[in-house]
Amino acid sequence: MPVFLLTNDDGYFSEGIKALREELRSLGRVITVAPDRNLSGVGHSLTFTRPLRIRRVDEDFWTVIGGTPADCVHFGYYLFLDGRKPDLVCSGINEGPNLGEDITYSGTVSGAMEGRILGIPSVAFSAFGREEVDFSQMARIAKEVVLKVLEVGMPEDTYLNVNIPNLPREEIRGFMLTRQGKRAYKERVLKLSDPSGRPLYWITAEEFGWHLEEGTDYWAVYNGYVSITPLQLDLTNYRALRLLDALTL
Repeated sequence: MPVFLLTNDDGYFSEGIKALREELRSLGRVITVAPDRNLSGVGHSLTFTRPLRIRRVDEDFWTVIGGTPADCVHFGYYLFLDGRKPDLVCSGINEGPNLGEDITYSGTVSGAMEGRILGIPSVAFSAFGREEVDFSQMARIAKEVVLKVLEVGMPEDTYLNVNIPNLPREEIRGFMLTRQGKRAYKERVLKLSDPSGRPLYWITAEEFGWHLEEGTDYWAVYNGYVSITPLQLDLTNYRALRLLDALTL
């Protein structure tokens, strides 16, 4: 029976993680460890500067008070699994997509990245759609990906970023291996005031979007496919190693 370690960045109360947990429980044991609040955009960070607390939510389900998705993976692996590797780390289902450069900010993707750092095959799941998302259906589609990963395995140094269109299963056109796309956002910093008149600042996006290039994650979900993007821990730009050779002494 497979063992899964499940986390997210939207918080333990998210409908996405609840739906995915139920589907994974039909396959095996699911250790769920999630943040106590919404941490969208927290990226890949571990908490070293303060202690953390844990609260039990349900059987094999805990929330880390003040912890990040990467913290949660550490707690699940070292504390609740006692250093025994699960068969798969799953992160999500995120309430909204993680496409293009947005993956660098994503706590969802970072949960999977942390699993891969620990030597565990890992998958991040996100919903392409924010309105009336059917997480139960998305979780069933995620389960299809999980079953295939358990069957064929995953290369070393690799983890997967999966984005699922918010469509009925019969309208999903298939599963597509994709490359990371490029976002096209317009952002600004808003200057506001608190009730005492002191300035507050809020980073916000005025327009969301991605470049529609064939073969990319965005192109796939826009056209009704489940996007599966293989990511790697090694961030070295090997082409630049050759081009920048003149910098060495």
